[in-house]
Amino acid sequence: MGWLVYALWMMTAAHAQGRKIAKLKYSGGGDWYANKTALPNLIRFANEQLGTRIAPQEDVVEPNSADLLTYPFVYMTGHGHFYFSESDARNIRAYLLGGGFLHIDDNYGMDPYVRAEMKKVFPEYDFVELPLSHSLYVWPFAFAEGIPKIHEHDGHPPQGLVILHKGRVLCYYSYESDLGNGWEDASVYNNPESLRLQALRMGANLIAYAFLGDLQRE
Repeated sequence: MGWLVYALWMMTAAHAQGRKIAKLKYSGGGDWYANKTALPNLIRFANEQLGTRIAPQEDVVEPNSADLLTYPFVYMTGHGHFYFSESDARNIRAYLLGGGFLHIDDNYGMDPYVRAEMKKVFPEYDFVELPLSHSLYVWPFAFAEGIPKIHEHDGHPPQGLVILHKGRVLCYYSYESDLGNGWEDASVYNNPESLRLQALRMGANLIAYAFLGDLQRE
């Protein structure tokens, strides 16, 4: 590890002390509350492995809430239909352009709605696949083949899709991967520990990226 990466790691850990992350409570038929044990387990892993001190339990935030802008990392998951109102879309856009980070994790069935609703937020941008050389796949854990496949859906390869603005990842969309299932308690899906570790490490990379962006924002 180079001295610059080490310094950034230490700055990230110090900056994360006492900060909170949040789960997005959206409108529609999708179960926004899915994967109930996922974020506490990811937070615990990040605190242990990265030295962060993120609050152990996530908050819940709605898309049009002013509180949205206070979270460096917001997680969204579920199954099936959801929608953003015009005020939701405006607030999410302001949040992301202001330095926030949104991770959308398709638990299954969200894909057509993710693409349509994020177009309301960023009509000028499309999702693109993140190159394997990007820091999100390099630090603090290396993923030479990109996002891992955690849970089988329709037999498609996993994809890490992003919305980019001026070189910064605003939104990371994990498609056909289901990272959150890998963050859940081991007893929920009986995933092998090696697979859970892959999911947790990828999640830690996302948190590290989000908190570095929050640090730069301030």
